[in-house]
Amino acid sequence: MSVSSSRTEPQSSGAFVAFLKRLHFYIGVFVGPFMLVAALSGIVYALTPQIEDSLYAHALHTDSRGPVLSLQDQIQHAQASAGPGLSIAAVRPAPGQGDTTRVMFSDPGFGPSEHRALFVDPVSGEIRGDMKVYGTSGVLPLRTWIDQFHRGLLLGDIGRIYSELAASWLWVAALGGLTLWAVRRGGQSRERGNVRRWHSTTGVWLLLGLLFFSATGLTWSQYAGDNIGVLRAYYGWSTPSVATSLGKSGATPMQMPMDEHAEHHMYMAASAQAFVLDPALFDRVLARARAEHIDAAKVEIRPSASNDKAWVVSEIDRSWPTHVDAVSINPQTLDVVDHVRFSEYSLPAKLTRWGIDAHMGVLFGLVNQWVLVVFASGLAAMVVMGYVMWWRRRPTLSLARKQQATLLNLWRSLNPGVRWTTILTALLIGFALPVQGVSLLGFIVLDALLGYRRAARRFVESKA
Repeated sequence: MSVSSSRTEPQSSGAFVAFLKRLHFYIGVFVGPFMLVAALSGIVYALTPQIEDSLYAHALHTDSRGPVLSLQDQIQHAQASAGPGLSIAAVRPAPGQGDTTRVMFSDPGFGPSEHRALFVDPVSGEIRGDMKVYGTSGVLPLRTWIDQFHRGLLLGDIGRIYSELAASWLWVAALGGLTLWAVRRGGQSRERGNVRRWHSTTGVWLLLGLLFFSATGLTWSQYAGDNIGVLRAYYGWSTPSVATSLGKSGATPMQMPMDEHAEHHMYMAASAQAFVLDPALFDRVLARARAEHIDAAKVEIRPSASNDKAWVVSEIDRSWPTHVDAVSINPQTLDVVDHVRFSEYSLPAKLTRWGIDAHMGVLFGLVNQWVLVVFASGLAAMVVMGYVMWWRRRPTLSLARKQQATLLNLWRSLNPGVRWTTILTALLIGFALPVQGVSLLGFIVLDALLGYRRAARRFVESKA
């Protein structure tokens, strides 16, 4: 995003280009820092799987080999270590030889999105780790911290505005930069300076990735994400989840949409089971789920919080090919209540699942991670190059008073049809992306104040 300033009075034929250039300038100056933070923290997040695997190796892996204990025995070891008063939220059996079983407890002292996880050696029953994990997917502490910083600067919901601001303007900056690049090439004008040429070239090469970051980032944003969720629900594009209500006769109710952003947040309240939970049920429920073709090595068993709810066994392998089938089972009769298969998802739901997993770097493993690092590094470099261009070509104070055109002045230079189209487009986008709409209003107010200030100075100078 170039942050070079516009010239004062553009020719009428280039009014829209000048307007776009000025808007590009504002995005670079005021939103660029947020994009830079999101890009750099995203790079660190993309590299955390290998870091965590090494950092938490003792908890995640074991050298024990031999017959595997039943889930009942493993859970009882975890319960004995955790102490009384904690209810089991979920169990993840060891996915392979040398891996540990994760037993997650709902701890009253933790937040609604947090669990206490005990890592059990499936052969010996040894407790190899005890730590706080985050979300339904049980993100480990390091990634939790990086994730919360990337998503909201560790400031909670208020901080999430920063990442939504970056995602909301990223697609505008990318497409606007492409338009400016195309206009310059069409006019056969040569790029002035190596920095500007590198900035433009990098933006063109990274265009699809930047649009991808923007679109997937918006899906889990606070305000725009809610609007996207409403739109998906209206058109039936939501990701289905298994029904769990047993009712008086064990009938299945209608399905509820599933949250695809389990790595980033969770809405399931941590409440104690209203009945005594038999650890032996985990073995029986898992065996029933395996009979229903829940075949992935990585699965999660989530017990119900009451007798009128079914247990859920879900595949949690989000690499390619994606394994996220789920089945709900009546723990009393072991009857299947509902079964949701990824192959039966609607195309928009599949694309959403794949897009989110690719954004997080888990869809294609190491290749996915390095692609994210390359694109995020390119975005960070573009922001820095934009500021370098602005610093080198910043106008002097006397020149700024006379030569800088404002957004309002440039907008007035457009023909009436384009002016009204611009207003209508801004209103629609502002309604769909509220953070972008409010920030655009801020750009306009600031722009008007700068214009008024320059006009006042020129008036004073003319009277001197």
